[in-house]
Amino acid sequence: MSLLLNHPLKLCLRRPVLVRSSPLVSTSLPQTAPCAIFAAGSWGPNEAKLRVLYADQPHSIDLDKVVPWDLVYDTDDSVTIGSSHGWVATLKEDGILRLQDDLNPSASYTDPKRIPLPPLVTLPHCQTQIVTNVSMSTSSPEDEDCVVAVKFLGPQISFCRPAQRNSEWTNIRLENPCFFSSRVMFSKKDEMFLMPGSGGHLIASWDLLLKKNTKLQNLCLDNLPKLSKKKRELLEACCKSEHLVESRSTGETFLIKWYKKTTKIFKGVARMKTKALMVFKLDGLGNAVYTKDIGDLAIFLSKSEPFCVNASSFPDLNPNIVFLNDVDELACVCPTHISPSISVGTGNCTIPVFFFPPQNIES
Repeated sequence: MSLLLNHPLKLCLRRPVLVRSSPLVSTSLPQTAPCAIFAAGSWGPNEAKLRVLYADQPHSIDLDKVVPWDLVYDTDDSVTIGSSHGWVATLKEDGILRLQDDLNPSASYTDPKRIPLPPLVTLPHCQTQIVTNVSMSTSSPEDEDCVVAVKFLGPQISFCRPAQRNSEWTNIRLENPCFFSSRVMFSKKDEMFLMPGSGGHLIASWDLLLKKNTKLQNLCLDNLPKLSKKKRELLEACCKSEHLVESRSTGETFLIKWYKKTTKIFKGVARMKTKALMVFKLDGLGNAVYTKDIGDLAIFLSKSEPFCVNASSFPDLNPNIVFLNDVDELACVCPTHISPSISVGTGNCTIPVFFFPPQNIES
């Protein structure tokens, strides 16, 4: 059954078009539409060329930009681990985490920026080799007040200010196991990093003072939809993840429950597909209210930090849509129905599955 009903499906790429400024970033400059890396091809020794897909356009395009091979294809000594505001995080064999703008289609083709972060410190009974995601408080780690948050699989979350001299990590151990596989995001409205616990009933938060205390907020899921027995059994059989995303134009915060299920096993690797998506709007009073309508917004979920844009700011971008980019799947879902997603492409597990938010187009 189509999730989109009267919403024509569009998630495609061509050359970036000039659009009016999106409220995601406070600026008067024109911006590109959200985009994703669609493919990467070999180009010279240890280099690759990118094909990019813009969310409001009908065709993908090949960029002239040449990027290091190990940014799009993980190697023994380098792994791409996350993305925020168009900056991609890599973890080298030497244990140094770096932020790079090479994969950002709007960044310089000839002068890429690569910023090493302080040496990671692993807390007792924690690990810093597998990263859940990366989040930044501003659009660039070069900003003096930028804070970078790295959530590792397990109990550890770490923060640093990369632009400050002699920057060091502030490392926090999480006691509640419901946060061990959670993803962190930055709320511009609250000036805090937020992280939902498994199940969506608890939110952890940290302010920019980087104190080591973790603030916890209980969350009550309200207005839950009535589900058939078959649908409940399907959701119970799925792998579930929770994601927080903020609309900076409307001040709304959404909790998204993403349900995926193994559809086949290929060469010993489980291939998963989205089976359902549920969207809740936080009311600021400790309630997450289930909703079928997010208005003029489009939400983008991937391995990068989630973000939200006004659909009307971009030509032909449908409103009330959640775009998904994950291993083996490139899809979109209309929150009107809790139903299987419509896949609009086969994901390539060998390239980074990131969405990049709108980027300023410098004159």
